[in-house]
Amino acid sequence: MRRLVRIWLLAALACAAQQRLSIEELVAFVRSSIQLRHPDRQVAEFLRKVTLSERLEEAVIEQIRALGAGPRTLEALEALREASKKLPPAAPTQARPAPPPLPAPALAEQQRILDEVREYARNYIRSLPDFICTQVTRRYVDPTGLEFWSQQDVITARLTYFEQREDYKVVLINNRPTDLSYDRLEGATSTGEFGSMMRELFAPETAAQFRWERWATLRGRRTHVFSYFVEQPRSRWRISYQKTLEVTPAYRGLVYVDADTLAVARITLEAVGIPPDFPIQEASTVLDYDFVEIAGRKYWLPLRAVVRMREGKLLLRNDVEFRMYRKFAAEATIIFDTPEPLPEDKTREQPPE
Repeated sequence: MRRLVRIWLLAALACAAQQRLSIEELVAFVRSSIQLRHPDRQVAEFLRKVTLSERLEEAVIEQIRALGAGPRTLEALEALREASKKLPPAAPTQARPAPPPLPAPALAEQQRILDEVREYARNYIRSLPDFICTQVTRRYVDPTGLEFWSQQDVITARLTYFEQREDYKVVLINNRPTDLSYDRLEGATSTGEFGSMMRELFAPETAAQFRWERWATLRGRRTHVFSYFVEQPRSRWRISYQKTLEVTPAYRGLVYVDADTLAVARITLEAVGIPPDFPIQEASTVLDYDFVEIAGRKYWLPLRAVVRMREGKLLLRNDVEFRMYRKFAAEATIIFDTPEPLPEDKTREQPPE
């Protein structure tokens, strides 16, 4: 991974130097930097490299000052305000009123839902048909730690699910044919999206502690949102580094359960208590499921997974999409290509309706 950092560093910094931000994006960036406790000098250095698409007003700088921005950040913002005087003003944003909260299910109903989901997770793999799909992994890197991403590569693989086993074959790298095997890919990769993650979370031996949190809407469907925590001795989530080091941390996250079918619509995982001497210090995954039709029947299958890791300041992100599902047929001739990325609204959580 460290070798990859050297290869990508110049490209990532060049990308950062060309950032053009709206006022809304500028405020969001500085707010995020303050929350993540990025050094004032580092934030100011980045701001000196950006240009604005809208006029920066003094009131916005005061708003950022109130968030706790440092003196060098404020100095860089003043320079941006001066440079943007002739630009058009920022479009006004209208805050939508928050809807009244929906009542939580009764405790007995919450327990019934969790019992149903445990049974669903236990039988999930056995319920799936044999199929083939296209897995597209877009890998990004940010050596600055400020969440300004530069794309590293795009890996297109054939994922075969046959007799409850997953098999990965890399077909294209950056749209060029390759014979490289999946387990020989350098950089960050992930597996387990087709059931093992869900099964292990709800397995009795994992003893995950669940709590109902709220209602939400995903892809137009109402969902229950439960939080959970898995203690380290019961965890089976393995994080490896350069195929030589491995750690099994505790983890926490959220489970989104479709209110109509009680199927799992999303799982999030965040590692807790990674040893301080392990190179990867942060790791998280967000896995979305959606209805997919195969041979005339609909199944809940993985739609997209976002895997994130941090090593020092270096941030890595994999956006993994599962597309073009079709029934498995050993004699079929299939041409693989790389589809366009999913639109963001496919995975954006909405307020409960």
